[in-house]
Amino acid sequence: MKAQARKIETIPNTVEFKPDTTLLLSDHVRMSLQRYFAQLDGHEATDLYAMVISEVEKPLIETVLEQCGHNQSKAAMVLGVSRSTLRKKMLQYGIE
Repeated sequence: MKAQARKIETIPNTVEFKPDTTLLLSDHVRMSLQRYFAQLDGHEATDLYAMVISEVEKPLIETVLEQCGHNQSKAAMVLGVSRSTLRKKMLQYGIE
């Protein structure tokens, strides 16, 4: 039975967080994916790549824009994309 990829839900972490331990972004992604697969309850995941990219890309763009004072040219430079690509992604995710 296939299950459509859906937003990763927040459930309690099974990994003990120690304040003196710094987790990398990749660690957080890995833990979130492990929780996601645990929630599937035997169903197959589909469109996982697109789901993960959209879950990461929107807050990435929003945060960079915020850090750059909503200057799109500067944000595009920080992200390493063209301004037109940034604007296209902003439209895609409904970011103003």
